[in-house]
Amino acid sequence: MIPFSVVVLLLCATPPPTPSVALPFEQEGFLDFGKRIDVEGLMMMMNDEEEGSAVEEYYKPEYYKPEQPTCPFGCQCNQKVVQCSDLGLHYVPYDVPPETRLLDLQSNQITEIREDDFKGLSNLYALVLVNNKISRVHLRAFMPLRRMQKLYFSHNQLTAVPKNLPSSLVELRIHDNHIKKVAAGDFSGLGSMNCIDGRNPIQNSGLELGAFDGLKRTFLRISEAKLTGIPKDLPEGLHELLLDQNQIQAIELEDLRQYEGLHRSGQVGLQEGPVLPKNLRELHLENNRIPNVPGGLLIYVMFFKQVVYLHSNNISQVDMNDFCPEGFGVKKTYYNGISLFDNPINYWEVEPATFRCVSNRMAVQFGNHKK
Repeated sequence: MIPFSVVVLLLCATPPPTPSVALPFEQEGFLDFGKRIDVEGLMMMMNDEEEGSAVEEYYKPEYYKPEQPTCPFGCQCNQKVVQCSDLGLHYVPYDVPPETRLLDLQSNQITEIREDDFKGLSNLYALVLVNNKISRVHLRAFMPLRRMQKLYFSHNQLTAVPKNLPSSLVELRIHDNHIKKVAAGDFSGLGSMNCIDGRNPIQNSGLELGAFDGLKRTFLRISEAKLTGIPKDLPEGLHELLLDQNQIQAIELEDLRQYEGLHRSGQVGLQEGPVLPKNLRELHLENNRIPNVPGGLLIYVMFFKQVVYLHSNNISQVDMNDFCPEGFGVKKTYYNGISLFDNPINYWEVEPATFRCVSNRMAVQFGNHKK
């Protein structure tokens, strides 16, 4: 996370801004929508957590016999990690060792998850089911997985969020499925979960009232869906909300103000000036059709140093008070970076004082506009 200190740039006798030659600001923290999960990275994360002093001792079923280790045919088993990816499997193997902590089943031909597929795997930490053809999940399939924290279900054929997910779940990745509806109670009892992502054909009408009940402090991404407005009834403790590449044209006054913990809002097209949460630190408005800097929006984002992404829009001019408004009772926002490249702006026409609230002149990125 970018450090937030307040440094005012003095622009007395400062020459006009020049296009920065630095690379565009790196957008960190976004989840990868690819079809592969980095199992080695997941193993490192798992091992780091196991080294903690508060890790609960693993449960050993009565039938567990360490002197007779098993490994499903064709899979690789090593140190509680079972890798069965890219084997053309049509079902979950039946003889997965009960001490398994990470089960990798990505890139197979699995079409359904049956009731007893994970029976006896109460120690499982992470389950990777990415890039299969799963369309059916038994209602009781995940009930034995009472210690599972990470479930990767992307690139399948699900039409609904699986039921009865473990209360221990911390991260759910479910993008690139066919989910059009999130029903009330789908995430009930998942108070520990802080990360949900999804690139599914969901419309606002597909999010039932109470769909996110039970969630607390959450990262939520609904990307490349069919949303036309900010979803209602989102988790009260929402921390990061990314709605990039939807069909949102404007944000109503009350859409985001209720989410006091929000630090990042993502890539929505704005034509009016809404009030955003006071804790917002990154504003993503890139890759839309915004014709000008939404000045009314920026007035209210005023407590932390900001990075504002406005590149790849239709902004043709920047007025002197767009980023640092003046007036009685208006508190200034100070920026770590402003990204304006790939807009039809004649940067030499921009007044130097326009960026008086930016921490460093090189933090303003104009770049070249591709006609």
